[in-house]
Amino acid sequence: MSLLHIAIFAPLLFAIFIPFLFKRLRLIHTGWFVFGLSIILFIYFLQFLSDIRDYEIQETINWIPSLGINFTAYVDGLSLLFALLITGIGSLVALYSIYYLSKEKEDLGSFYVYLLMFMGAMLGVVLSDNLIVLYTFWELTSFSSFLLIGYWYHKERSRYGAQKSMLITVFGGLAMLGGFLLLYLMTGTFSIREIVSMTSDITADPFFIPALVLVLLGAFTKSAQFPFHIWLPDAMEAPTPVSAYLHSATMVKAGIYLVARLSPIFAAQGTWFWLVAGFGIFTLAWASFNAVKQTDLKAILAYSTVSQLGLIMSLLGVGAAALHYSFLDDNLYMAATFAAVFHLINHATFKGSLFMVVGIVDHETGTRDIRKLGGLMQIMPITFTIALIGTFSMAGLPPFNGFLSKEMFLAAMVNVISLDIFNMETWGVLFPVIAWIGSLFTFVYSMLLLFKTFTGDFKPEKLEMKPHEAPFGMLLPPIILGALVVVFGFFPNILSASIIEPAAKAIAPVLIDAGQEYNSHISFWHGFTPELYMTIGIIIFGAFLYVTLPTWGKIYRRFPEKLSINYFYDQGLIRAESGSRGLTNSYMNGSIRTYMIYILISFVGILAFSIIRKDAFSFTTEGLAPIGLYEVVLGIIIFGASITILVAKSRLTSIIALGAVGYTVALFFVLFRAPDLVLTQLVIETISVALFLLAFYHLPKINRKEERIGFKLTNALVAAGVGVIVTIIAFSALSNRLFESISQYYVENTAEKAGGFNMVNVILVDFRGFDTMFEIAVLGIAALGIYGMIKLRLSRREDL
Repeated sequence: MSLLHIAIFAPLLFAIFIPFLFKRLRLIHTGWFVFGLSIILFIYFLQFLSDIRDYEIQETINWIPSLGINFTAYVDGLSLLFALLITGIGSLVALYSIYYLSKEKEDLGSFYVYLLMFMGAMLGVVLSDNLIVLYTFWELTSFSSFLLIGYWYHKERSRYGAQKSMLITVFGGLAMLGGFLLLYLMTGTFSIREIVSMTSDITADPFFIPALVLVLLGAFTKSAQFPFHIWLPDAMEAPTPVSAYLHSATMVKAGIYLVARLSPIFAAQGTWFWLVAGFGIFTLAWASFNAVKQTDLKAILAYSTVSQLGLIMSLLGVGAAALHYSFLDDNLYMAATFAAVFHLINHATFKGSLFMVVGIVDHETGTRDIRKLGGLMQIMPITFTIALIGTFSMAGLPPFNGFLSKEMFLAAMVNVISLDIFNMETWGVLFPVIAWIGSLFTFVYSMLLLFKTFTGDFKPEKLEMKPHEAPFGMLLPPIILGALVVVFGFFPNILSASIIEPAAKAIAPVLIDAGQEYNSHISFWHGFTPELYMTIGIIIFGAFLYVTLPTWGKIYRRFPEKLSINYFYDQGLIRAESGSRGLTNSYMNGSIRTYMIYILISFVGILAFSIIRKDAFSFTTEGLAPIGLYEVVLGIIIFGASITILVAKSRLTSIIALGAVGYTVALFFVLFRAPDLVLTQLVIETISVALFLLAFYHLPKINRKEERIGFKLTNALVAAGVGVIVTIIAFSALSNRLFESISQYYVENTAEKAGGFNMVNVILVDFRGFDTMFEIAVLGIAALGIYGMIKLRLSRREDL
């Protein structure tokens, strides 16, 4: 196993030891161990920065090579960027959580296990070249984020948010898996790089568009694009360190990564452009508009995250279109893609710091409601300074990094009109207009978050505790992120050549192959450009909207709640649950006999239809051994014992007759010279009879007058149908020889390949080893379940 694979699995393996560290080392906060591991991983991935511009790193572990599934870890500019975000922001979140979460009041063992699971899963997603491996880690992110969001499971809203995120993202993940399988059907490989090389051969395939749509469902649900964005605001019920990690730098960025990684495959289709860019730009405007009406600080940041993700998604869509339909203007492609990558980094810095600021405010005041907050600037000056840097960057104001990437975004939206595709010369004007409106409301909610919290009148009577500045350990992570916002704003080119350009080119390997060059220099001043005028307009009109918010903000009350997507989601769950309960109650009447009738009728119907449909019935006596007297006598005994079971007036008689059937079957095995089967049958029958006698000993005697069995004709027909269909299948299987018997293979290879001479034992232990192992596992699980129920019953008795 290579160091790269070890780095991916390290968080998952380390998570195993977290509960022991939490219990044994109570004097040390468990977060310090997680922080140390995250720092080590971050430093490890930093070493690739010097090499990633010249070549890519690839390491492979064989997993299921017969199915083309191998764990190929692949590092290029794009995957390295995400790996650095995952480990870098993860380190700061771990440090922040040490001071945010109390080791006396919280179950830190579980928290850090979930956090490390998520970190390892995200690394697996961004560093996997194989689609099935990527999907495996993808679903692990959904599972671990479910645990993190529902960490405070005693709160109903936490459970609701966790369930909501799980349902929506897992739905998208299953759709995405369908898209991956369609890609495999078209290309015969699960390798992303190999599929990219075959793009020109599969674009006309009828499976191409369905695969595209299914993949985008996975990306849109994970990155909270409209209309799947509704899970992210409810996920804010998680502890603030979780929100800062999942929703600023990692989980929600997984969908962004998927779109970026698969753009070289799907961007050749106009459907990709319209879906990615269209949904992205609409999500930007819709979420920013809804963020303004929120009164909870984390809710504002939640809708802000949705909005910023839409911004990045729209840039990836525009970049893809420019690449494939205006290849001569590669600068337009690179400008949009470059802006997407740059804003991805910027968003992680300013949004991570803002989440931590909100956590500090909540931690020190006991509330996140902006109606109760105000005047904290003098009490918490350091926190205010960090918040000012973060909100100004989020609003796109100079001299912070958010201004630079926002200008690049507006420039890309203006230039998209020049694309001579999809009637962009007419419909394309909507992109800069919607982008400007979304940016306008972004400015408003940014100012709302900053000034409603830190300026105005101080309201101590509305706070749950006396506010004061947070401890230095809690301030340090947001200070680092805030410093990066400033540094990347004043010195953006330390990122441009080292990580942004390699990441942008990784999204379009065709440009690398063509030797295309792009001027990646970033600067504040580009002259009097349309995007500059748009920014000035955003500041002027945004300030006006902020000041007049009490007047025009009343329009939010006019939106009926019953038309919201959340309402349809909740009602859908309620209707699905009630419908499921009604359907289940219609056939779950508590009668085992009724359930058996359902099962057996389905059994007979499906098999009979298959036999008739395939004309599979045939019967021949050729090659059958003669039936002797012993077989006839044993058959009569089995028939008589079976009838006795039905007509017996006592359970004891029925059990003895049932045992007679089993022991007679063992005599058949004696006649057929199968001693192993005889021993097995005798042991099973003996145990079964003993267990039946033990169970029925405690039941009352049968009273035939009180226990009348209804629907006798139905029972008889069902029983006869099962008997007939099984007999028909047996005759057909005996008469149809579609292939050579496998028995000769065992005769020839048992001794040579398995080193045994008892053929039955060798088949069970070697040739069918996995089957036997899983059977033993099932029995073990059942035994543990029975043991657990007995222990639970005994403990309840002791309590009584």
